[in-house]
Amino acid sequence: MTQRCGLVAVIGAPNAGKSTLVNALVGQKVAIVSHKAQTTRARLMGIALDGESQMLLVDTPGIFAPSRRLDRAMVKAAWEGAEDADRLVLVIDSSVKLGSKAEQVMAGLEGRSEPLVLVLNKVDLANKGNLLGLAQSLAGRLEPEEIFMVSASTGDGVAELKHHLAKAMPVGPWHYPEDQLTDATDRMVAAELTREQLYLQLHAELPYAAAVTTEKWEDRKDGSAVIHQQILVERDSQKAIVVGKGGSRLKAIGQAAREAIGDHLGRKVHLFLHVKVAPRWGEDRGLYEDIGLDWAD
Repeated sequence: MTQRCGLVAVIGAPNAGKSTLVNALVGQKVAIVSHKAQTTRARLMGIALDGESQMLLVDTPGIFAPSRRLDRAMVKAAWEGAEDADRLVLVIDSSVKLGSKAEQVMAGLEGRSEPLVLVLNKVDLANKGNLLGLAQSLAGRLEPEEIFMVSASTGDGVAELKHHLAKAMPVGPWHYPEDQLTDATDRMVAAELTREQLYLQLHAELPYAAAVTTEKWEDRKDGSAVIHQQILVERDSQKAIVVGKGGSRLKAIGQAAREAIGDHLGRKVHLFLHVKVAPRWGEDRGLYEDIGLDWAD
C-alpha cells in the first residue's frame, strides 16, 4: 500500500464546530471545546489516520472582525493555517442562519486556489427542510469539490468526510509516528485544558479575555508531574469570579483540569493554579509565544 500525507485546514466562523470536528476526525480529544465563541486561539494540529493516509488537521481560530491585538493575531493564524493546504474544509453551522461572520469567511475564500470541501455541521440541530436549499446555495457560491452533512458532536457523517479527505491526500511518507495525535506540546495542551475548564465552569461570568500559561513543570521519579499554572485576567472583579467564595471555584476548576491533564498524559498530576490580574496581558509579546500565536501589529 502507498502512504499518503497531507495538510487539511479546518476553517469557519466562531462556534461553527471546528474543534469538535477535528476531535471527531482524530478519534480523540486534541482541541478544547466550549459553547463560547473564539475558544480556539492558536493553530492546533490534530493528526488523523485512515488506511494508509495521514491527515494533518489544522484547527484554526474562528475568523471574525478583529478589534484587539489578540483578535488580529487569531485571525492571522486562521488564514496562515489555510496557506498551502491540500484541502480546505469550510465548516458552516447549519442550525442557524448565515451571519456576517460566516459571510466574512466565505468572502476570504474568493480567489484561493486550494481545493475546498464544504461541511454543513450540526445537522442534528438543523431544520431538515432548509438543509438542501442551504447546500445548493453555497455550492453555487463556493463551488466545493464535495459537500458533507455531518454532526461532529454525534459522529454522523464524519467517517464519510474522513474517507474523502484520506483519498485526497498526496502520495508521500507520513510526517508523524502512528501513535501521535497532535503536534502541540504537553505544556500547551495542559494550559488549554485548564482554559477549557474556565469556559465550562464560568460560562458568561468570565469574559473572553482570560489566558492560562504553564509556568513550571516537574517530572517526578514516581512518574507523576507537578504543574504550576497561572490564570491571567484583566480586572480584580474577574479574579474574584475565578477564585470564588473561599476559593471554591478555583478549587473546582483545578480539580477538573487536573483530571483532564492526567487523562491526557496518562499519569498522575499535581496541579497548582494561581490567578493574576494583568490588565495588559494582551500586549505581552512573550505570552503570545506561550499560547502558540504570532505577534500581530
